[in-house]
Amino acid sequence: MAPTLYDEKPEIGDLIEIFRGTYQHWALYIGDGYVIHLAPQTELAGGGAYMMMSVLCDKAVVKKEGLWDVVGTDEWRINNLLDEKVEPRPAHVVIQEAKSFLNQVLPYSVFQSNCEHFVTELRYGKPQSRQVRKGVEVGVGVGVAAMVGVGLLAFAATMFGSGSKEKESKR
Repeated sequence: MAPTLYDEKPEIGDLIEIFRGTYQHWALYIGDGYVIHLAPQTELAGGGAYMMMSVLCDKAVVKKEGLWDVVGTDEWRINNLLDEKVEPRPAHVVIQEAKSFLNQVLPYSVFQSNCEHFVTELRYGKPQSRQVRKGVEVGVGVGVAAMVGVGLLAFAATMFGSGSKEKESKR
């Protein structure tokens, strides 16, 4: 089970990963129980089926909301995922920049500018989305497997199918 506020208290500038079932929503903790996050209109606490609609959104709003309002009943954890590779920017810079985006409508794309890209760019100065990268890797793996499967079928058809054609041409 992921930690909750009862287990670990977030610090200003921490990234909050919220588990919405088939995807994760991300927010940036700004203190006093509040987060800033990039939310498509379909993003709701406990999003469920609504989250699939975010794939169709091309714009999202930067919101400041209470952590518990965003989390709802979902599990969540502090996840400063890139701290071992990239030094986080100073918290006051992160918060100042995050607040400068409040209430703005920004371009949104699940693959290029989602909520995880938004908060990692604030914390580290560069946008990244591990869940997109994992999704692409899985998709590429499935695509490669499908191509290999089609290739094997074509090879088998050539090997076994050519014999019957040779028999027909000898008749």
